[in-house]
Amino acid sequence: MNKILVTGAAGFIGAKTAELLLAQKKTVVGVDNLNDYYEPQLKSYRLGLLRKHRHFSFQKADIENFSQFKNLFRRHRFDAVINLAARAGVRCSLENPFVYLSTNTLGTLNLLELCKDFKVKKFVLASTSSLYASQPMPFKETLPVNTPISPYAATKKGAEALCYTYHYLYGIDITILRYFTVYGPAGRPDMSVFRFIKWIDEGKPLEVFGDGSQKRDFTYVDDIARGTIKALKNMKFRIINLGGNKPYRLDQMIRLIEKYLGKKAKIKNLPFHKADMTATWADIHRSKNELGWKPSVRLEEGIRRTVSWYLENRDWVKKIKL
Repeated sequence: MNKILVTGAAGFIGAKTAELLLAQKKTVVGVDNLNDYYEPQLKSYRLGLLRKHRHFSFQKADIENFSQFKNLFRRHRFDAVINLAARAGVRCSLENPFVYLSTNTLGTLNLLELCKDFKVKKFVLASTSSLYASQPMPFKETLPVNTPISPYAATKKGAEALCYTYHYLYGIDITILRYFTVYGPAGRPDMSVFRFIKWIDEGKPLEVFGDGSQKRDFTYVDDIARGTIKALKNMKFRIINLGGNKPYRLDQMIRLIEKYLGKKAKIKNLPFHKADMTATWADIHRSKNELGWKPSVRLEEGIRRTVSWYLENRDWVKKIKL
């Protein structure tokens, strides 16, 4: 596979995935609508790094716009599509569920239809551990995920269902990846790691929903990108977890940030939201056995790298609004 379409290429995971594909001498066409869900400066920073590669090209486009993407598929002969364009975030999906449906579900449908029409044989979809709400841990891919508790999870479930339909009807080889709490340098500012580093450094109280005992299977972005690229192999139709395989309490993560910043956090506890999950934990036997993937960066090292990136870029990162 030599020419790959990466949607959401200016996003956190999309940019890192494109970077690693380019390091493998692949040709990457990156697409992003550059929306203002969070500060566009972060997206510009990531794109600036990608534009240094001669095998990378970028087009501003929205996966909700079928005709715009049809023209893109006409101009390029893609070997694979990695769909990392999404509206993410549980709590924000409660405020505007319509845009989540339009991007996550309709946008995926548009890409699948174009893969069918233009004979693109491989499709990778980024999905979410949020689908496992109320299921026993560790979360296995075989668990039923029929009761999503947020519009975000529901729209990702819809995208997964469409993927199976297009595999069954048209033979598209599809891998669905369920990501678990991705973090790392140049991350999303609506995620806890980014916000907590910035707030602790600025001496502002951390907004912690609950008492800090909730657990997350934090997974470093480079590991996620590696697993995403490995999922380009022929698998017919497969759902695979990519997670750290070791849940950590939120207050443990906060202590690591304190350690590497050299500052103490001020905590402001807020009520735990019913649409959130108390814990996540990925069973990664399938990713080990079928992709040859497992996480390589432990949380302490990942937080150290993320804090180091923040300190190196603090002059402009401090201007980002949370």
